[in-house]
Amino acid sequence: MFRTLFVATSVCGFLAVRLLAQDVSEVPGPPDEQQNLLVAPEAIPQMTVPQPYVSPFAGNLWERPYLLGNLGGVRDAAAAGGYSLNVSSTQFYQGVAAGGLRREFEYAGRLDYLLNIDGEKAGLWKGFFVTLHGETRYGDTVNGDTGAIIPVNTGGLFPQPAGSVTALTGVKFTQALSENFITFAGKINTLDELVQPYAGGRGVDAFMNLGLALPVTAARTIPYSTLGAGFAVLSEMQPVISAMVLDTNNTPTTTGFESFFNNGATILGRVTLPVTLLGRPGHQGFWGTYSSGTYNDLQPTAYFDPDVGKIIKFGTDTGSWALFYSADQAFFVDPSNPKRSWGLFTNLGIADNGPSPIRFSANVGLGGSSPVTSRPLDTFGIGYAYTDYSTPVDQIAPVLLPLRDDHVVELFYNYAVTPWFRLTPDLQILVPARERTLPPGAEPIDTALVVGLRAKIEF
Repeated sequence: MFRTLFVATSVCGFLAVRLLAQDVSEVPGPPDEQQNLLVAPEAIPQMTVPQPYVSPFAGNLWERPYLLGNLGGVRDAAAAGGYSLNVSSTQFYQGVAAGGLRREFEYAGRLDYLLNIDGEKAGLWKGFFVTLHGETRYGDTVNGDTGAIIPVNTGGLFPQPAGSVTALTGVKFTQALSENFITFAGKINTLDELVQPYAGGRGVDAFMNLGLALPVTAARTIPYSTLGAGFAVLSEMQPVISAMVLDTNNTPTTTGFESFFNNGATILGRVTLPVTLLGRPGHQGFWGTYSSGTYNDLQPTAYFDPDVGKIIKFGTDTGSWALFYSADQAFFVDPSNPKRSWGLFTNLGIADNGPSPIRFSANVGLGGSSPVTSRPLDTFGIGYAYTDYSTPVDQIAPVLLPLRDDHVVELFYNYAVTPWFRLTPDLQILVPARERTLPPGAEPIDTALVVGLRAKIEF
C-alpha cells in the first residue's frame, strides 16, 4: 500500500513539475534570456513619482539666466501663451591706445529688445511666428579715430552710427509650410540673418570688428534694415537653402514704404551644407547677392563709410554683385553638452570693382566656448580680417589721401560673471587703410592699438 501511495505521489509530483516548468518557460523575457527563470529587480516596473515643475527662469541671483528672473511668474505665463521677450544692455568703453588718427577713449551703449511670438500658442494658427527686433543706440565710438575704414565697434553702428536713436529694425513674419520649408516677409534685419558659427554676434556677443562680424563684400548690395521676403529649406531645423528679395534702400529708422523698391531690388541666395569631420559638426556655405540698384561708386552704405570729408564724385553705375564662401568646423565638442564647442571659421568674398567699395575680403579665426572646463559659460575668439578696396575707393585722391588695404587682428574673452552678466576685454591691432592724415600738415598714420571693455546684461 505504501509502495502504491509512493508511486502515485511520485507520478503526481513529476507531472506537477513538468506543468510548472512548461508554464514558467512560456513567460516572456528578453530574447536571449528566455530560459532564465530569475527576473532582475530593475526589470520590475517602478512607480513614477511626479516631479515638481522647475521654471527655466528660476534660480538665485547668481544662477538664473536673466537678471530679473521669472518676474513673479510673468515669464512662465508669457511663454505658455507663446510670447518671449528678452531685453539686453551692452555698453562699450573703447579707445585708441597707440597709433591711429587720434588717441582717445569713448563710451557708447545700446539696448536690444527681442520679442518672439509663437502663433499657435498665442491663439492664431500652427507654424506662424513673429520676430521683432528693437534697438536703442547712444554715446560715441572710436570708429573714426583709427585710420581704418572698417569700423572697430559693430555694435555702435546701428541703427545709425552716431547720436541717440531708438528704432524697430526687424519685423519678420514666418510661416512654416512643413517641417522642412518656411516662408517669411517683413522688415528684415540682415545682420540678424547673416550669422556664422564662432564669428557672428552683432558685435555684442563675439568679435567687435565689422570685418570679423560680417562678410563685408556684401556692404554695397545688402542694406542693414529693409523690407523683403524669402524662403528657406530646412534640415534638422537648420536652413540649408535660402533666398530672399530685399529693397535696396536702408530704412532702419523709418517704415520703408516711403521708398519701397524705388531703386531696384537685391537678391540674396545661400546654400549651407552640414559637414561632419572626425565626428565633429561643421558647415560649408556659398552665398551670392545681386542688386539692380543704381549707385555712386563712393556712396556710403550701412556697412561702409569712407569718412574722408570732401571727395571726388565718380559717375553712377547700375547693378552690383558679391560672392562669398563661408566655413566653420568644430575642433572640440563637450561630450556632456553638445552646445559647448569651439572651432575654426573662415569667410572669403569677392565683389565687382565698383560700384562695390570692397573688391575682396577674407577672415579666419578660432572661437566658441572656453577651453577652460571650469568656466562653462565663457567664450573666446581670436581672428584676422583683410579688406581690399575697389579701384574707385583707391582713387579717391591718390596724392592727397593714399589708401591701402585694411588689416586687423582681434582677441576677446567673454567672462561670465553670472549667466546674465558678461565682461569682455577686447584687443584689436590694425594696419589702417589710410596712410596719412589730410593736408595741410599731413602726418603718417601708424599701426593702431585699440583696447576696450564690453559689458552685457541680460534682463
